[in-house]
Amino acid sequence: MWGRIFSLMRKEFAQIFRDKALLFILAWAFTGAIYTAGHGMSMEVKRFPTVVYDMSKSPASRDLINRFQLPYFKILSHLHREEEITMWLDSGKASMAIVIPPDFQRRIDGGKQAKVQVITDGTNSMSATIATAYLAQIAGDYSLEVLEKQERFTRSAFENLPIIDERLRVEFNPNVLSSWFTSLLELLNMFTMVSLLLTAAAMVREKEYGTLEQLMVSPVRPGEIFLAKTIPTIIITLSLSFLSIFLVLKPIFNVPIRGSLMLFYSVTAIYVFTMSSLGIAIATVARNLPQAMMIMLLILAPMLFLSGAWTPPEAMAPWMQRASLISPMRYFIDFGYSVLFKGNGLAYVWHDIVGIIVLGTLLFGFSRWWFGRKIAK
Repeated sequence: MWGRIFSLMRKEFAQIFRDKALLFILAWAFTGAIYTAGHGMSMEVKRFPTVVYDMSKSPASRDLINRFQLPYFKILSHLHREEEITMWLDSGKASMAIVIPPDFQRRIDGGKQAKVQVITDGTNSMSATIATAYLAQIAGDYSLEVLEKQERFTRSAFENLPIIDERLRVEFNPNVLSSWFTSLLELLNMFTMVSLLLTAAAMVREKEYGTLEQLMVSPVRPGEIFLAKTIPTIIITLSLSFLSIFLVLKPIFNVPIRGSLMLFYSVTAIYVFTMSSLGIAIATVARNLPQAMMIMLLILAPMLFLSGAWTPPEAMAPWMQRASLISPMRYFIDFGYSVLFKGNGLAYVWHDIVGIIVLGTLLFGFSRWWFGRKIAK
């Protein structure tokens, strides 16, 4: 049995290494894709394009404007007409406009409330919200300094008041670097995508070349063909991901690997086997590779949305929380972050491992049955 499986595995490795396009995709998936995800997707606001319409032109307004500096804000222009605000925002050259009214200095000197208008481009709502929060914090600090200069307020008196002292401590990512999150998330996503792609492409290639009929009349059993397609995928995926961790994540993004790599790769092998089983089921239905890719997209999209990668399951609707329980990606992403980022052991991730094994067993059983049923025809 194992002799036949090893022979088929050698054939699979030979076909993969002869396919230059597939080799390029694999190399890009575990290097370039992770690098671009870490640098191209950021949850931080830097050099936010801003224009200023200062109708006050007073020392107070200039003092406030000078506080909107790099790296958070980049002042592109000082406007002279109100119509220019619409031009800058509609053209996309600026994402925020700060409007200071003409009575700004007078209201501050008179001890009254001075207002500043902020207009943002809401097409990128996340960046606009973060930039507005930065601006509100800067304006708040400026207000405290103005009150202190006017001797209407002293920081020592403020500190003696009964207040709630809120201090945030971010565990595992104290500098809140989005590159740590996005690069590791992309690596975890690549396990899913590459596992589906390799096995589906291998099976569809047998159909397109007409070699599937030769396998059917050979003494090889359907289960042996199944294993010969999935084991090379596990070996290649785990090997490339190991290089990705030590050539991209750690040296470029300085992502800390706190947990056990042995535990991570042991469970990842089960997960890759699960996704490979699904890939074979997809290839069994598809007639060619474009059809298999379309089916993969239909399956990957809901799996990714239900995985909790971008939206925590707790923030989803109740029915979506229940639906996410059938997504293997939910358990794997939670497991990956817990082990690699937090350094958790079996005591904390056993429920994710159980979820992966249960869903993996169901997918393997279904795919094995479906593959054998199609082979027998």
